[in-house]
Amino acid sequence: MDAKASPSSRRELTKTQNRETILEAARLVFIQLGFATATVRDIIRATPLASGTFYNYFKSKEEVFQAIRDETALAVRPALRAARLKAESAEAFIAATFRTFFAYVAANRGSFAAATQTDSIHVRIDTPEVLAGFAELRQDIEQAMSRGLFSTLDAEFLTAAVVGVAFEMAEAMQRRATMDAEAAAQFATALFMAGITALPGHTADAN
Repeated sequence: MDAKASPSSRRELTKTQNRETILEAARLVFIQLGFATATVRDIIRATPLASGTFYNYFKSKEEVFQAIRDETALAVRPALRAARLKAESAEAFIAATFRTFFAYVAANRGSFAAATQTDSIHVRIDTPEVLAGFAELRQDIEQAMSRGLFSTLDAEFLTAAVVGVAFEMAEAMQRRATMDAEAAAQFATALFMAGITALPGHTADAN
């Protein structure tokens, strides 16, 4: 730590470090024990911090879990948006979305597993960063339609379909010994393109 840093700067750095220590411990605990089984005490034991310090940052394990989800969403959102905005066809748009997301899942297996525990389905997913990611996808779909990449589609339904398939396939990837992000992206892209071309109102010149 910089000896010249002001007391307030040092306090802010300590706060940031403590919060990240708690989140990192929680990721490991959720993976090892599962969200339903894990307790706040388990998380605290996995850190060098006192129990009172934990409650300075989070009120419950649910809040920790939601923070992990937000961090995961925040980490992948910029890459997803940049990849979609570069797309010059409907297929490139869909492929970019799945390829970027699945590559992130494969490269961050532990973090993603901790953020998507299947036994935590009762925990809210409408956290700010997650919702913002869904909103960005819908905006990008609408922009792609205005650019002529897609025929006029139901953007809300397409957003929901992409999100659902992406997360379900990511969980399936987690259960495999080896993650093949490219194979998963190719499968999802082919599935969506076949479905999109079969929709009423689709025109062949939207490509």
